[in-house]
Amino acid sequence: MKSASAVTRLFVCTAQKDEVGKDVAKALKTELKKQGLKTLLTGGTTRKVRVQTCNCLDLCKHCKKGPGAAVAIYPDNVFYGDVKPKDASDIVREHLGDGRVIKRLLLDG
Repeated sequence: MKSASAVTRLFVCTAQKDEVGKDVAKALKTELKKQGLKTLLTGGTTRKVRVQTCNCLDLCKHCKKGPGAAVAIYPDNVFYGDVKPKDASDIVREHLGDGRVIKRLLLDG
């Protein structure tokens, strides 16, 4: 059985009234395929990337940036707020591909 640590998970909140979270999750999945990053090689370890939707990440009170979705990335322990579908390419390329946190989307703890 594979270890849970061999998977990077992007949890996308879908509890918004306008359902932007569903569009964000779809855009993330599309970008992962487009950029060929459904599987990552990190530190010599192959990691699968999964995008999952969830009802609530309890981050709304921290997300004062706007009406986008909250996205939690595990095991990175990174939380993004006000994520819109157009941000998916940056999250996939910069965060997953290059290992850089996207400061403009980062939620303050």
